[in-house]
Amino acid sequence: MCLGIPGKVLEVFEKDGLAMGKVDFGGIAKDICLAYTPEVRVGQYVLVHVGFAISVIDEAEAAEVFSYLNQIAEAGEMESMEEEPR
Repeated sequence: MCLGIPGKVLEVFEKDGLAMGKVDFGGIAKDICLAYTPEVRVGQYVLVHVGFAISVIDEAEAAEVFSYLNQIAEAGEMESMEEEPR
């Protein structure tokens, strides 16, 4: 199974001959390879897997994925609370 995380492209640049971008993941910005998504522009969202943008997605799709990730995190927190000794 692979997990792609959506991020918003803040900046597009070239590094060592590769298309790169600074991508925001909920307040954490990382340099991501954009070689597979050369059409992406600043302000758009990309789906990122292991440091590579694998597709351009729209804002609504990114929001949907963020919602699922939040639900998973909340379920994990609930499970943790239930396992703690009282």
